[in-house]
Order: sequence, then structure tokens, then C-alpha cells
Amino acid sequence: MEKSIFEVVTVHKVADTPTPGVYDLDLTLKINGVEERFEHYVSTPDDSIGANPAIRTWMKQHPDFPVQSYVPPTTEQVRASLPLLTTRQFRLGLVNNGFTSAQVAAAIETMQEGPEKEVAKIEWEYATTFNRAHPLIALIGAALGLSDEQIDAMWSTSADL
Repeated sequence: MEKSIFEVVTVHKVADTPTPGVYDLDLTLKINGVEERFEHYVSTPDDSIGANPAIRTWMKQHPDFPVQSYVPPTTEQVRASLPLLTTRQFRLGLVNNGFTSAQVAAAIETMQEGPEKEVAKIEWEYATTFNRAHPLIALIGAALGLSDEQIDAMWSTSADL
């Protein structure tokens, strides 16, 4: 197998990460003569595989290139990045935390009559996946007395079921 040749064409942005010496780069590389842009290339100090040696060499040759400070993701960004849950994972997560399907159905039944309530019923009964950012999740969570943080924790745990 022929060894790939990596060349840094353009570095658009370098940003710190929470880990010292690890950077998130937006750059264009030439790989075996073909240019390709990578908007999130994570470069670690000891990685000697792939494009990383060429990137680290470029960084040493350009020590004055601005490095953006690490900005932790917002709560909304973290929630948006949580995985979809299958119906099985979602419902088992509820049961594992002491809630029943009947409690969720009852919470939906307390909603004011109208299209929103009908949509909630359909979502609860027929959805094959659940998205943490979907408004139904906050609505049902509040009806069950859960904070957003508790829902986030339950969601993360349920993803492993």
C-alpha cells in the first residue's frame, strides 16, 4: 500500500480545546495531490499518524498564527448533541427512573384540547425515535416534575440501554 502524502494548503482557524496541547483546526489539506477541507480536524501533540505530523510542523513554522480560546458549549448546544433515543431506550429510561408509560399518557391528557395535544399523542404512541430538543420532551418532563438537568442525565443514561 502506497504511503499517503499530506500537505497543509490553508489553515482557516485554530482553536484551543479543553485539553492542553490539543487543537481543533479548520484547514484545507492536500492529500496525494487532492485538496480537501476539514472543518474540525483535532490535532493532538503525540499523534504521528495521517496528516497530524504535517499539521504540527505547520504550527511550529507559524507560531504567531492566532489560536482562538476554548469556549465551552452552551447548555443548548450540549442538548442538541445528545443522541436520538429509540422508543425502547426512551421508555426503559423512564421506567428505570420510576416513571410509567401511564404517567406520560396522563400528562398528555391534561393538555388543553387541540392540535398540540393530538400531535403529542401521536408522538408518544408512534414515534420511532425521540430527540432531546423536541418540545414534547420538555413538556412531559415538566409534567413529571423533572428539571432540564434531570432530563439530560436520564437521556444520557438511556442512550446506553
